[in-house]
Amino acid sequence: MIETLDDLDVDGATVGVRVDVNSPIADDGSLADDARLRAHVDTLSELCERGARVAVLAHQGRPGGDEFVSLESHAARLAELLDRPVDHVDATFSDAARDAVRSLEDGDCVVLENTRFYSEEYMEFDPDRAARTHLVTGLAPVLDAYVNDAFAAAHRSQPSLVGFPRVVPGYAGRVMEAELDVLGSIEETPEPRIYALGGAKVSDSIDVAWSVLEKGLADQILTTGVVGNVFLIADGVDLGDDSSDFIYDQGYWDEIDRAADLLDAYGEQIALPRDVAVSRDGDRHEIGINTLPPQDGEAAMDIGTSTLEYYRRLLEDAGTVILNGPAGVFEDDTFAHGTRELYEAATAVPTSIVGGGDTASALRHLGVDGFTHISTGGGAALRMLTAEPLPAVTVLDDESDTNG
Repeated sequence: MIETLDDLDVDGATVGVRVDVNSPIADDGSLADDARLRAHVDTLSELCERGARVAVLAHQGRPGGDEFVSLESHAARLAELLDRPVDHVDATFSDAARDAVRSLEDGDCVVLENTRFYSEEYMEFDPDRAARTHLVTGLAPVLDAYVNDAFAAAHRSQPSLVGFPRVVPGYAGRVMEAELDVLGSIEETPEPRIYALGGAKVSDSIDVAWSVLEKGLADQILTTGVVGNVFLIADGVDLGDDSSDFIYDQGYWDEIDRAADLLDAYGEQIALPRDVAVSRDGDRHEIGINTLPPQDGEAAMDIGTSTLEYYRRLLEDAGTVILNGPAGVFEDDTFAHGTRELYEAATAVPTSIVGGGDTASALRHLGVDGFTHISTGGGAALRMLTAEPLPAVTVLDDESDTNG
């Protein structure tokens, strides 16, 4: 059983806390969205208030990308959110980092530099090998305990996520604990259970659909977004060249065969869109499936009113709904209607669980709330929903008997 902060003797201990604050960065280098930082406030506040000396580990962006920046602005924002001083040191495992950690007083907090500034962190290792990386061997000697609160990155096997629990006692933070409690017990949620799968991560969504249908976890699958378009084509619907070309260009053409196989096996449990919305003369125009294809230059950008009414009726009888992926191009107000209305309908279901990533971003953009649980992780949430192990969780479970 994974141990949590309830099992950690915090007072005066130096604790390394891995968080996931990978955030959008504005053109001026500032944080464009602090949602991921806010998610970790409870864990960090609790540790500081209980007298821990907290060293925060996190990554930001990918090497070579515009968002591959220092965590200095993250530290400044955390100071505001925690309402206490939060230092930043331009190092992660060097003498400077160790000195900064050693100098902490009870209740202090320091943010170490972007872990991905070091090449080891952008590679994946098994936990034993990760424990021998420069990052872990350099920093672990000044830590009494390690807390992983980075559920959104838990599907990765990078040193800062899986190496430390091999050499210092490891615990789950409050975000990690909540995610595992909810997503790790999907089979115990009220039935009927509906999965609404949308967005553009077609392969992942088909993996989820296969898994939950085979395991009997899903009574119904609702398809929307690019996922819905792929299923429509698999069902023989002509969506026109524009939608088909997009699917081909994104490398999803082979997924049509997988969707067709899924329809053959579980077609009665998979709901397909009954109409789609396109842009015609600058306005939203809805087209029934039976009257497709659309005109040249028109791509399916959203589900239409008939689909929403159909999906609302299905949701009325649901005990649980699990949502992953927007229903359309929600960033364009013209095509935000399907996502907004579907997700608002889902809030009326007794248990409503939202996968993270793009889905959570869509909800913030649209101002929709009222769900039972909104996950902080996209890929990690999908892995849990398909019963795939999460390396960063597995290593905490493996090492839990050595804690304390």
